[in-house]
Amino acid sequence: MNPQGERWTAEQVLALAPDATSRTAGGRLAAAAKWSGAGAHGQAMWGLCSGSGSKPYQTVVDLNGPGYRCSCPSRKFPCKHALGLLLLWTSGEGGVPGGGEPPEWAEQWLGDRRERAEKLAAAARGGGPGRDGETGDGAGRGESGGAADPEAARRRAERRAQRIAAGATELERRLADLLRDGLAAADRAGYGAWDETAARMVDAQAPGLETRVRELAAIPSSGPGWPARLLEECALAHLLNQGFLHLDRLPEELAATTRTRVGLTTPVAELLATGEPIRDRWLVLGRQDGMDGRLTTRRIWLRGERTHRMALLLSFSAPGQSPELALPIGLVLDADLTYYPAARPLRAAIGTRHGELPPAPSPTSPSAPEGCEVDTALAAYGAALGEDPWLDGWPVVLADVVPVPGDGGWQLADERSGSALPVDPRCAGRTDLWQLMAISGGGPVTVFGECGHRGFSPLTAWDPTPVSLIGTAAQGGTR
Repeated sequence: MNPQGERWTAEQVLALAPDATSRTAGGRLAAAAKWSGAGAHGQAMWGLCSGSGSKPYQTVVDLNGPGYRCSCPSRKFPCKHALGLLLLWTSGEGGVPGGGEPPEWAEQWLGDRRERAEKLAAAARGGGPGRDGETGDGAGRGESGGAADPEAARRRAERRAQRIAAGATELERRLADLLRDGLAAADRAGYGAWDETAARMVDAQAPGLETRVRELAAIPSSGPGWPARLLEECALAHLLNQGFLHLDRLPEELAATTRTRVGLTTPVAELLATGEPIRDRWLVLGRQDGMDGRLTTRRIWLRGERTHRMALLLSFSAPGQSPELALPIGLVLDADLTYYPAARPLRAAIGTRHGELPPAPSPTSPSAPEGCEVDTALAAYGAALGEDPWLDGWPVVLADVVPVPGDGGWQLADERSGSALPVDPRCAGRTDLWQLMAISGGGPVTVFGECGHRGFSPLTAWDPTPVSLIGTAAQGGTR
């Protein structure tokens, strides 16, 4: 199935599941009796799974991606049939024999994927615009993959910039009214006024400003200390408004960050065609799903083996569906990444992938990745925040920290330096903090997560192979 002759572990397959129900249902389908015509060749596998209908479901998986297709009506991605086929494959050759050729229905889908990959590779080399959103990070969100008329595209961009500027000006007036009337009155004003302002940000085609408005609306009901948090968020919103209204005065990298924060992003095809790709072996550190307005957002964090650079891949899907990008935690991917322009680049898009997708780590794989001390993590977050003041958190790997529960909240203590990093209070209700405690056994452990102004939000721990601490659960609460 792959050059190394190794298969994924069941844990790595289950990490792809969109929810706990899918994991359970997929486990039930990981039996050879459920499948007929199953086979594998190269990076692909396929099979027919018996179901409630008269015809079996046609299921095919491409490990390059990975990608999935099933004839079942499920809107989950991957569906339980794809998970069952993958789990059956992990059990050995008896379940999914190798060496065969895919049937016509599977080969047609696999061929379409190869064609799209070739188009994207051509776009990354500057050979054409390609199809936006086909890199697997889903970053397009409806963006056009290249304009047929550059002049028309320029005029559209100018009109949208004008609408966003009008939205930023409107939000400035709303903030001024709020401060004039006093923050104490904000909890009595209700959500209606904010909802109207958010709707105007939608009309202005400024999703970043809309998100900030809705966060402002939620703060008065967020518990003790909300006036201070509201003032902080008002200041950040004001800074973003003024930054966009005076883009011509900002350094180019900070201007790029400001554009991104208000909701202007570079189309994937344009990014791959014009950006500078960085090839490395990228370790998948963590994954988190959450709701971003009306979309499901998946965040996948990577770190380069040679460059040591962090990268964030984003993918999106409609409500009730799972984003397509589903790289297992612990996977090492040899690929080109191109970073979106920013003062502190983090978000990236996948370009060319070199060779076949390598296997996920086996239980005997080397243990946790190299991490840093608490003080180093705080310094990294501070440096990133200095370049992007709207940053919510910065990804770091903490090494040899001990999870410590307490009446005032959880902490990750660093015995070497004597420092301790508080865990984000918004994580307090998550049962996975006790899972982290069980993994550590009271001793030091390596943890990946995001370091932010509220503390550290753990995402993955190693024991010695990676364990996802949150699965697909989103972190709730306001900033």
